[in-house]
Amino acid sequence: MTSRLRVSVPGQTLKDAIGDVPDGVEVLIWDFQSAPPAGEIDIVVPPYMGALPLLERLSEVKARLVQSQSIGYDDVERVLPPGHVFANAATVHETSTAELALALMLASQRGIPDFVRAAGENGGRWAPERHASLADRTVLLIGYGGVGKAIETRLVPFEVEVVRVASTARDTEEGHIHGLDELPSLLPEADVVVVGVPLNDSTAGLVDDAFLSSMKDDALLVNIARGRVADTDAIIAHASSGRLRFALDVTDPEPLPDGHPLFSFPNVLISPHVGGATSAMMPRMGRLVRRQIDRMLAGEEPVNVVLRS
Repeated sequence: MTSRLRVSVPGQTLKDAIGDVPDGVEVLIWDFQSAPPAGEIDIVVPPYMGALPLLERLSEVKARLVQSQSIGYDDVERVLPPGHVFANAATVHETSTAELALALMLASQRGIPDFVRAAGENGGRWAPERHASLADRTVLLIGYGGVGKAIETRLVPFEVEVVRVASTARDTEEGHIHGLDELPSLLPEADVVVVGVPLNDSTAGLVDDAFLSSMKDDALLVNIARGRVADTDAIIAHASSGRLRFALDVTDPEPLPDGHPLFSFPNVLISPHVGGATSAMMPRMGRLVRRQIDRMLAGEEPVNVVLRS
């Protein structure tokens, strides 16, 4: 049988998640650690973690589509060899990332880390304490793409006031969206600030000393975007003063080195960049790759294209 379409995936798990494919479609395994299994591959799926430095290997293969397993694509344009079409993994990680954002908010607001620490002291210590609710708080949602909308959907049942912020102000069916230029007036009113913007030239270092200084006392900052969106030194300064609280799924540097100062603050909750790392990922990734296969077989343009090098 002659292949009409050749697809490469980095491992058996994703191959299994794609499931049965139409006749004429060949699914190969290529982990980017060895030479490509063919000179021409219609759809190439790089590894999920640590993919950026591996993308230079695409210069060894002629590919019609590079299908990432991540939503973010910061720095990809810098390393992607010429002549490639690059698609991100929109629809795969939004739900899981929103779940984690909500979990970080709830854990921080309700003092879960304090209870866990007390339970681990000398065999366990009963430590009741009244903490802030999530209900009746104002949540400033900075970034209103797929992840931001998924977070909002999950926040609404908790009876919060959601204030939306995107790169530019606009009115939608869901309500008004403020622009980033309005942050100086919005930050002082928020109890919880969730940062979910893509990393680019306009958002790198967005969360700096001035940003944090504008937040109200005891407010919570949640970062599920990228570590470089925030200034680590500014976070350390405000965390050490005890004035603000932080819940960070991403950091700069990343991974955060053992013994880093951020680990030492009781008002900082850190998860190791696991927003999308759940049981939902592989089935959804498999469905996305299968969708790209079906569209390519039908002569249609792929979805989620974000770069053409």
